[in-house]
Amino acid sequence: MALKVLFVSSGNNKFGISPIIKSQGLSLEKEGVEVEYFTIKGRGMGGYIKSIPRLKRYVNKNNFDLIHAHYSLSAFVASFVSGLPLVVSLMGSDTQVSVAYKLVIRMFYVLRWKSLIVKSESMKKSISIKKANIIPNGVDFRAFKPLERNPLRKKFNLLNNKKYVLFLADPSRYAKNFPLAESAFNLIKREDIELKVVYHISHKSIPEYLNAFDVLLLTSRWEGSPNVIKESMACNMPIVATDVGDVSEVIGSTEGCFVTGLDEYEISECLQKAIEFDGRTSGRSNIKHLDSKVIANKLISIYKEVLN
Repeated sequence: MALKVLFVSSGNNKFGISPIIKSQGLSLEKEGVEVEYFTIKGRGMGGYIKSIPRLKRYVNKNNFDLIHAHYSLSAFVASFVSGLPLVVSLMGSDTQVSVAYKLVIRMFYVLRWKSLIVKSESMKKSISIKKANIIPNGVDFRAFKPLERNPLRKKFNLLNNKKYVLFLADPSRYAKNFPLAESAFNLIKREDIELKVVYHISHKSIPEYLNAFDVLLLTSRWEGSPNVIKESMACNMPIVATDVGDVSEVIGSTEGCFVTGLDEYEISECLQKAIEFDGRTSGRSNIKHLDSKVIANKLISIYKEVLN
């Protein structure tokens, strides 16, 4: 009989369930796991607390093998539902918290959580839980792949005689550090290069943007395991990214991709190198181990271990 897993997560995303969480669920379904979703509506602690009785009723009406909660707040809610093993995935922001909040996470881990997943080695060190499993989010290689560029450039009104740097994040988010991206780009005194900011788009359209643009720029102050880096690698796109989360591990020695510090001059210099690379990278072949199918089977192994 197939495993039946309940994903618990926030439902406050613009698209409902986070596309990253939905993608993980779909990858598990392709491996024979039955996945259902419970979303927590309402912001702030009050909204999460109100979800506890609703989640209890939902679990009692169904026959799940275990719960897999994503993000710490969702995990706290799921912790009050007894009778089912609880697997928890912490995401990047979950470790960028106060010492007191980390102590709360460790307390719940000891008292209730059967298994903990983090996205990178840096997250594991930050949360200080030795038995945490490091499993980054996978990439759907069927969706994220090299595509013919010219039709996509035409679709997005990009000129063929210019180079375009893509900042694929909400510039108002402090963690994404757009002012650094802007100041680094402005050091490049060339009219044939343009920085474009793209955000609040559907996840399905991201492969088109990654294939239409010339370089991805990520200047985050912190990340866990940024999906856009892996997705760009799967599309063989040149990258310039700050050394956050597992970026260095994912990019490795891929030519045309550069990992930098939080220095505008270093970023600017690497941007120019990435632009001059002028082509596609070998990123896709370098991250085969992050194919969503591989990651899904790692999750299934954890589920089976918890149930046994």
